[in-house]
Amino acid sequence: MAKWQATALSAALLLLVWQVAAWTGSWPRYVFPWPEDVILTLWRLLTTRELVVALLHTLKRISLGFALSASGGLLLGLCMARSRTLSDLLGPVVQGLQSMPSICWYPLAVLWIGWNEGALLFVTVSGALFAIAGATESGVRNIPPGYVRAAATMGARGWQLYSRVVLPAALPSLLTGMRLGWSFAWRSLMAAELLFLNLGFGHLLAMGRDMGDAAQVMAVIVVILAVGVLVDRACFSRAERAVRRRFGYEMSA
Repeated sequence: MAKWQATALSAALLLLVWQVAAWTGSWPRYVFPWPEDVILTLWRLLTTRELVVALLHTLKRISLGFALSASGGLLLGLCMARSRTLSDLLGPVVQGLQSMPSICWYPLAVLWIGWNEGALLFVTVSGALFAIAGATESGVRNIPPGYVRAAATMGARGWQLYSRVVLPAALPSLLTGMRLGWSFAWRSLMAAELLFLNLGFGHLLAMGRDMGDAAQVMAVIVVILAVGVLVDRACFSRAERAVRRRFGYEMSA
């Protein structure tokens, strides 16, 4: 079965379970909307351009936040992998901050930056940067030592050693860290938007909650899920398959 067929089948099964649960009448329809209610709400949000505006604002934030997280996490992880002293000093801090829920940064973001876009960016970056740094350090340290020794024997030094040997060899782990960082950044941004109530998906969720419109809440959740899956499949899954084929872990079709 092709992957798109499996995805369509799983979505159809989920929709069927949802409809059956709605037919049971265990919850009022205004609390547990039917799929058709959610579809109509999605159409309303599209025609009024509310969904488009929210999507553009959210994509702008996640693009900038993930770019900063990826660049900062890669740099920090490489520095920690290169220096044992730096790893001993910062390793426990990075590990602790990685396990901390990103929304815990919300009070500090408001106090330090204020109630603005900068605070949203701060929460998003804080949720992903340390995960990427940890994965980067782990990936570089797990490279077989023979690769580095062989490259050094052939005269590779400094940045050439990293660009030609270390980074390509650690690429599978780096991609895994990027994928993990993306998921952390996405969740962090959704939580931050719910609290900051700026234009975005979080704003639409909060509006649906305040108006008692469960159909709008579920419609926005469906869109958030769809965007997350689309980015993962279109970017990270394709990149990982390409890397697996390059290293001989997966046969090309």
